Amino acid sequence: MIARAAFGPDFVFGVATSAYQVEGGHDVDGRGPSIWDTFVRERGRIKDGSSGEVACDFYRRYAADLDLVRELNIDHIRWSVSWSRLIPDGTGPSNPAGADYYDKLTDACLHRGITPWVTLYHWDLPDALQRRGGWANRDVLGWFSDYAARVFDVLGDRVRHWMVLNEPMSFVGHGYLTGRHAPGRRSPVAFLRAACHATLCQAEVGRLLRSASSANVVGTTISAAWFAPWTEGEADRRATERFDAFYNRLFLEPTLGLGFPTRILPALRWLERCLRPGDVERLPFSFDFIGLQAYFRERVGNCRLVPFLRARIVPVRRRGLPPEKVTEMGWEVHPEALYLLLRKLAGYTGIRKIIVTENGAAFPDRVESGRVRDRLRQRYLEEHLAQVLRARAEGVPVEGYFVWTLLDNFEWAEGYRPRFGLVWTDQGTQCRTIKDSGFWYRDFLGG
Repeated sequence: MIARAAFGPDFVFGVATSAYQVEGGHDVDGRGPSIWDTFVRERGRIKDGSSGEVACDFYRRYAADLDLVRELNIDHIRWSVSWSRLIPDGTGPSNPAGADYYDKLTDACLHRGITPWVTLYHWDLPDALQRRGGWANRDVLGWFSDYAARVFDVLGDRVRHWMVLNEPMSFVGHGYLTGRHAPGRRSPVAFLRAACHATLCQAEVGRLLRSASSANVVGTTISAAWFAPWTEGEADRRATERFDAFYNRLFLEPTLGLGFPTRILPALRWLERCLRPGDVERLPFSFDFIGLQAYFRERVGNCRLVPFLRARIVPVRRRGLPPEKVTEMGWEVHPEALYLLLRKLAGYTGIRKIIVTENGAAFPDRVESGRVRDRLRQRYLEEHLAQVLRARAEGVPVEGYFVWTLLDNFEWAEGYRPRFGLVWTDQGTQCRTIKDSGFWYRDFLGG
């Protein structure tokens, strides 16, 4: 067992959410369509054929849901602003109703003694901007900077904690290269352009927020996995390095002034062709913290048939894992991976502070007699927090941990089957049931 006190009084514990996954209200009060509103209507895109049109109805139920947050002794919540709700067409006039909603949401958090951590972009680009090229259009630097400035105009007098981008590798990689996520493109050229522009936006908006108020705590988040070679052979080891450069380092190292990781993965030199004069100097920004979003370990093998990476992920079914070591997402449960990633980030000179901005697991939960006995999730959280404490004890500057997520929600292309929440959500009735893991987190935080 681990104790809250072992982390020290200043360590931040919270819970994370995102707009499209929980808000619903997709066509009310002037909100415009996002790329996800369009994507979910395309046949075969979402495994269960669902959408985020209603999601958890957080747009209407936020007050009651924040009461749940307070009941669980959670002092910090991460939520994102829907660009389409604030600026329906992506550019042009703001939507007063959208601004009013986020204004009230912020006040509702503060009234309950909950600190809001606001993410500016969590994957839901306005569809109107996608029709103009989206992240592959360099104009996104201006679009996103204007949007960020307007969010700050609405919330900047009360919000102090900001995250610029949520997992750029996910929304750029799956959105423009694999096509698994909105906008569903499969274009290496579009991917490279979008990656270049997202990295520039990350730094540009970081500077904007820093200049807007010296009180702002400005961060951004990266998705990361611990990649381990499938065998001890040299070919698998080099394949693992290539995967790490692509997945873990592509959006981090330019921000730290190290440029794109082209030495390990020479194919990334094509990214440099997207840069214009002065861009190299604009890529770095000294964030107050880097948000780490980590869930699993992957095993990597060499594979010459895979273009670009010449590497492949070894399927979980080949790893000989017991069922409790594989989540509903098909991810390997390997708590030490979080420790190893924290140690790796701490090795970068330019990182001041690390916050684990997402960590959690989906398991096949059931409500039985009004109770959700999700022992596997509780064990997952305990074991991963122990690894955070281990890293912290060794001097790693990790100063926060946010559970993904508060409510069972719309999990993008997976639909509603994977349940990550501390709170069970019935998508039909919107009834909430705190799971045993939620009560455990409450007691841990209150201890």
